[in-house]
Order: sequence, then C-alpha cells, then structure tokens
Amino acid sequence: MENAHLRLGLLEYVRITEKTSTRIRLRVDRYMGEDRQAHLLSVFGNDSDLGAITAAVHEKATFSLTFPDGETKDVSLGEHASCYKGAVTLPGRKYPVRHLLAVSQELHTNGSAGRTILFRYPREEAWAALVRFLGLPADPGWADQILAVVEQKKRIEEIDGIGCQPVLISATTEEMLE
Repeated sequence: MENAHLRLGLLEYVRITEKTSTRIRLRVDRYMGEDRQAHLLSVFGNDSDLGAITAAVHEKATFSLTFPDGETKDVSLGEHASCYKGAVTLPGRKYPVRHLLAVSQELHTNGSAGRTILFRYPREEAWAALVRFLGLPADPGWADQILAVVEQKKRIEEIDGIGCQPVLISATTEEMLE
C-alpha cells in the first residue's frame, strides 16, 4: 500500500517531572472522539512506548493528537478507560510491532446511556447496532422509517475520526419505541 503513512495520525505524549522528561510519539491508525473526549485510540509502536502510553491512559493523561490533515487537538480517554495490547508480526522484521487499543468507558458500555457510537453509518448496520444495544424489538423492514425520524430530529452527529467515519446517535430505548 503506497503512501499509507498519509492516512495515519500522530499521538504525542509529553510528561515533564522534576527529574525527568518523557516525550513519546506514536502513529494512530484508528481514532474516534468528540471534542476533547477520545472514545477509541489505536496506536502501534514498540514495547516501552506502548507501556508508557498505557500507564498514561490509566492516569487519565491528555495527549496531543495530530490528524492526517494537520489539525491538532488535545484529547483524553477519561475515567475507567480500558487498554488491550497485541502484536503484529510483519514479514522481514525480526521483532513484531506492538499494538495498543484504548477504549473509553462510554464506548465500552456503548448504548447504555442513550448514546451509541458507530464506526460508520450505513443504515442497515446502524439499525442492527441500535436494535442490539438498546434491546429493541424490531424488524429490519422498519429501519428506513425509524432512522428517517432519528435523522429528522437531528439525533445523528458526525464525530472526529481517523481511519473511519464515526457517528454518535443520541437516542434512548424509550425514544426509539415511541
């Protein structure tokens, strides 16, 4: 894949204490967030960098995120964020690339607070997610009519993303049943 680096964001973490200073920069392949609240952050790098970022996520630290278009924003995953680590083995590399997926509490409990976050918005997928997350008794044939009402009430909002086009749907189970 040529020029894949042009589709990646850049995450920077700076911590300065009395005796030391730390500056870590990692590439971001997926991000979802609104304003300063990050919901999903997918980065890759080496073991020590990912360990420092994991600790910073659990300390509720703020990161500087640069989008592929050059826009910069300070973001944080907030309280009770979860981190998941993995490794990607690449041909020709002696050591695997480490991967970190950090998820906010709101995304982890997606749909339970009347807010559902989706990676993208094809109507079929959005309807299936709403039915599942909100526990709606529903038929696939209802999707167009009900989502048209949700769109008309402006309850679907695009949020910031890297590597995806995320949306936030603000609707409770009671509202959807009406």
